[in-house]
Amino acid sequence: MPFSDCVITVRTIVDLPEPERDQLDAHCRQRGISRAEAMREALRLWLQQQQPQHRQVFGLWHDRPEDALSIEDSLRQEWASR
Repeated sequence: MPFSDCVITVRTIVDLPEPERDQLDAHCRQRGISRAEAMREALRLWLQQQQPQHRQVFGLWHDRPEDALSIEDSLRQEWASR
C-alpha cells in the first residue's frame, strides 16, 4: 500500500540507537526510499502480524464446560444485576 497524500498523517519522533539508524539508512539507500517510508512500511507489516489469525483463535473456548448460550446467559445476568 503506497503512501498517499490524501491520507491524514501525524508526525512521530522515533529515537533509534546509532547502529540501527545506520542499518536503516543503508537499507533506504539500497531501495531508494526515505527513512519515513521505510518506517511506515515496517510498521504496516508489524501491525499485520499482530492481528490474530482466525486459525489462532478458532476453538479457543472448545474445552470450556459450558456451551456458548450458557456463557451468554450468565453474562447477560451479570449485566442486568448492575
